Amino acid sequence: MFRRCAISCVTLILALHAAARTRPHYGGTLRVETQGDPWQRPGGIARQLVFDGLTAFGPHGDVSPALATQWSSDDNDHRWQFRLRAGAHFHDGTPLTSVNVVASLNSACPSNCPWTAIRAVGSSVVFLGDSPMPNLPALLATDEFRIALTLTADGKPAAPNIGTGPLQVSASNSGVLSLTANESCWHGRPFIDSIEIRGHRAVQDQWLDLTVGRADIVDVPAEMLRQAQQQRLNVVLSPPVSVLALQVSDSGRLSDPMLRASIAAAIDRVTLFSVIYQKQGEVTASLLPQSLTGYSFLFPTGRDLNKAHELRGGLSSPLLTLKAEGDGAMQLAAQRIALDLHDAGFNVQTLRNDGTRVDLQLRNLPLVGSEPEGALDVLLRAAGFAAPPIENNPTALYRAEKTILDQHTLVPLLDLPRGYAVSGRVRDFHLQVDGAPDLADASLEDGP
Repeated sequence: MFRRCAISCVTLILALHAAARTRPHYGGTLRVETQGDPWQRPGGIARQLVFDGLTAFGPHGDVSPALATQWSSDDNDHRWQFRLRAGAHFHDGTPLTSVNVVASLNSACPSNCPWTAIRAVGSSVVFLGDSPMPNLPALLATDEFRIALTLTADGKPAAPNIGTGPLQVSASNSGVLSLTANESCWHGRPFIDSIEIRGHRAVQDQWLDLTVGRADIVDVPAEMLRQAQQQRLNVVLSPPVSVLALQVSDSGRLSDPMLRASIAAAIDRVTLFSVIYQKQGEVTASLLPQSLTGYSFLFPTGRDLNKAHELRGGLSSPLLTLKAEGDGAMQLAAQRIALDLHDAGFNVQTLRNDGTRVDLQLRNLPLVGSEPEGALDVLLRAAGFAAPPIENNPTALYRAEKTILDQHTLVPLLDLPRGYAVSGRVRDFHLQVDGAPDLADASLEDGP
């Protein structure tokens, strides 16, 4: 009896100790390093912590309330009304109102917006469109439309980077951006006290800092996942959250659709997947993934060099320019594509991402949301295209996507994940539906 009692006591003590280790702690400073600019649009880590949108994507990709608690549409989706959350404030104490939301959205989107006009009506924001806007709640959940304070209560220009999010800017010195917990955040105080973000860091430097204890969360690009595993890094990987696509100009030297079709047929996706991206992600020739639509397999992914030569026929091939919007694997992929096109008789010059207008551009476009129509709208808008009106059924969605792809102005290549390596002292770390790290809900083992 005594032995059984002793064993039970030891088991209880161990269970309580394990629970204490896994229970989130308040306090501590989380150290993050990244290749990009923390404020870059879209997807900068700081933007996702400092600013909120009217809506947000939930854990399963559904559109959920954020600064707006409810919304409705009428007039066949030509008019939407979003009711704002009561009691929400910006970091400087300015109340969230429909007036400052409208000012923020007008500043973020001065032209080519999903809407025609936007109005402040009491505690609501009303969007009006000359065309239907069936996917507006999903579009407003994207990084492009996060709400920032532009004018103070007395009408003066606000300080930069004031939002309503769980973290607020406290300092920016020597390449280190410091954020502190927003004690009065509308969706609760984060567990950590502060976050230090170092941007523009080479991946190998990030990994070294993680190994020696100078960083807690660092980037693991998809093409370097195997290398990270070989170095025994603790990697958290998302499902595919972006599509690597070649955007092809339909004017000037590539106004002939036969030339664009030839380019699409000449690209070797399998080599990009196997060699450049180390078999991470999925080969695709569709804009939306198979898991979302069920018909992605209907678009052939294989290279057809004979067809590429046949489509080009006797058409002359002027010098084409190609650039990638990122570094590392994106630049290598651009060079590989240039070689593929050379095999098909095209003369292609690769350029650095210097702002020059080009004929071909390699891009990473977002794959977010659980509703296919909304996901397609978000992706096309990121590419600078307008989404066509689509009936809410798979057949109509397939036809709409096929119509877009048949123009060969957007050539999908790979669906890619996002990854991060995490130190042992980080707890409750996970990735959001768009692959972004959910730092506001993370905690530190050594917090007080």
